[in-house]
Amino acid sequence: MPTEDVQPRPAHELPRIPVALSTSSVYPLGVAEGFSIADDLGYDGVEVMVTHRSESQQASTLNELSWRFGLQVMAIHAPTLLLTQQVWGSAWDKLKRSAALAQEVGCGVVVAHPPFRWQVGYAESFAEGIAELEEETGVVFAVENMYPWRAGGREATMYLPHWDPVDQPYPHVTWDFSHAATAESDSYEAVGALGQRLRHVHLTDGWSNGFKDDHLIPGQGEQRVAEAMQLLAKPDFAETGFTGVVAVEVATRTARNVGDRERWLAESLAFARKHLGQE
Repeated sequence: MPTEDVQPRPAHELPRIPVALSTSSVYPLGVAEGFSIADDLGYDGVEVMVTHRSESQQASTLNELSWRFGLQVMAIHAPTLLLTQQVWGSAWDKLKRSAALAQEVGCGVVVAHPPFRWQVGYAESFAEGIAELEEETGVVFAVENMYPWRAGGREATMYLPHWDPVDQPYPHVTWDFSHAATAESDSYEAVGALGQRLRHVHLTDGWSNGFKDDHLIPGQGEQRVAEAMQLLAKPDFAETGFTGVVAVEVATRTARNVGDRERWLAESLAFARKHLGQE
């Protein structure tokens, strides 16, 4: 760790499209390790995945890490995953507390998954509810693309109103390339279709295997990730240019050799810099 606190870089010193590291990329390591690795490798900031771990839920801890490593928290990922259903109570409480955490750490974006079909009451009013939360809090809720669940040749309806946010009335969207691969979606076309609604990106990759969410290093799957990043980097993208953050979200839990995790995350950052024209 650094021997003294370092003030986070102000926005005007960051690239036009900052590249953050999602703390989910260092799992099973914790939030502090995520900040440390992001700092060592030269990332512009951090996306914090809220989990069962208390340090991911506490603004005081996140602010201390932000100052210690000189990295902004650029997004909060709400605990809306299947594995975090017990974190922070009800579905609406999860979003409200995520917004409060985002405000306390000084970031303006919360990433949220679409509702599960069994979340009665929440699912039916989800689009209207997040619009109200945005107005109340000033925090952007960027709804993430997911994928259909398939088994035995059949497709199960897991998300309502749909796993694909492109045709839904969400003003802000997060696009995940691995989820797109599982869904057999074309990310390049989706990025273009979303335009100004695209507020956040999970940079990764995957294969259209029908059921597995790979979260590979970008460029190691079959998605048109490079082309999508190049499109995003155009100053006239969606007329005014992309104003969000690209967050690397790759799976490193299979790393076995010393330095593998860091090497994979360095490769992912280099990919982002190259195709965003930041080299």
